[in-house]
Amino acid sequence: MNIAVFASGRGTNFGAIIRAVKKGTIKANLSLLVCDNPKAGAIARAKRAGIKIALVKREDFANKEDFENKIIAHLDENKIDLIVLAGFMRMLSPEFVGRYAGRILNIHPALLPSFKGTEAIKDAFDYGVKVTGVTVHFVDEKMDHGPIILQKAVEIQENDTLESLEKKIHKIEHHLYPEAIGLYVEGKLKLEES
Repeated sequence: MNIAVFASGRGTNFGAIIRAVKKGTIKANLSLLVCDNPKAGAIARAKRAGIKIALVKREDFANKEDFENKIIAHLDENKIDLIVLAGFMRMLSPEFVGRYAGRILNIHPALLPSFKGTEAIKDAFDYGVKVTGVTVHFVDEKMDHGPIILQKAVEIQENDTLESLEKKIHKIEHHLYPEAIGLYVEGKLKLEES
């Protein structure tokens, strides 16, 4: 099975996935990094690991459809079976999601359906909840939505700061995401048609 990881930032979850593939806990080929940000730390991680990089910048294309068609060309060329979103800061179109239905996973730093969006950790912290967490889910056409695969709760302690909470969340992400990907690769996950 060939996996493509989509990332826009530091790539810490991408790094965790690289380690899991090297250790054999994910029995698949990490074939491609798709990145829309030339300054992303994920690119350096891919280079160090010898993973092919497709840098596709949105501003190089007249519209979203052309941008996504370029990504699709890279996915087809590399015979990608599974797309793993790891901090890819763009909404994929319903057409793109439909094309790969049941083959796109995402990780979100909150217990969905609570605290959707790009500031989930801060939103949970500011709201004052006592428990937040991490969710891995199948992607559908809505933001931070789709069937949940795995979740793990994280308690927010009285002495937690936003920074300490972020560290706790990221530590959970780096274990939970490889676990979910491993389940998919082993054929233990399937998106049922409703």
